[in-house]
Amino acid sequence: MAKDDVTEMLAKVPLFSGCSKRELAVIAQAAKEVRHKAGTVIAREGEYGIGLFLILEGKCRVTIGGKEKAILGPGDFFGEIALIDGGPRTATVTAITDVRLLGITEWVFRGLLKEHPSIAIHTLEAIAGRLRAVSKEPV
Repeated sequence: MAKDDVTEMLAKVPLFSGCSKRELAVIAQAAKEVRHKAGTVIAREGEYGIGLFLILEGKCRVTIGGKEKAILGPGDFFGEIALIDGGPRTATVTAITDVRLLGITEWVFRGLLKEHPSIAIHTLEAIAGRLRAVSKEPV
C-alpha cells in the first residue's frame, strides 16, 4: 500500500483528523504492519490494550459481551482510546478473514508526541471535540 494511501486512511481516524499531511506521514512511519490469520482474537474485552490498529486489508468482527456490534473493514480502526490511556479494551475484535493492520503502540505514540508537540495539540483538540459532542447528547 502506498504511503499516501496510508496517510489518507490515518486522516480519517478522528484522533488524527486535525493533523497535517506531514504529521500524518510521521505517524505512518512510526506505525508497524501486523498480520493476523482468520479467527485470531486481536483485542479482548477487559484486557489492557497496547494501542491503535487501522485495518489495511481484511475484515474483523467487534463484539461486546459476546454480542456482535460491528463488522470492520479497510479504513476502519479500533483501539484509539488505548492509544491514549493504555486502559482495558471495551470490546473484543476478532479477525473474520486474514487481516493486514497498521498498528501504533501507546509507548511509540507517546514518543511521537514528545518529538512533535503539534501532533499532541491536534490529538488533544480531537479528544476535546469528541468529549464536547458526547456531553451535548441527551441523557
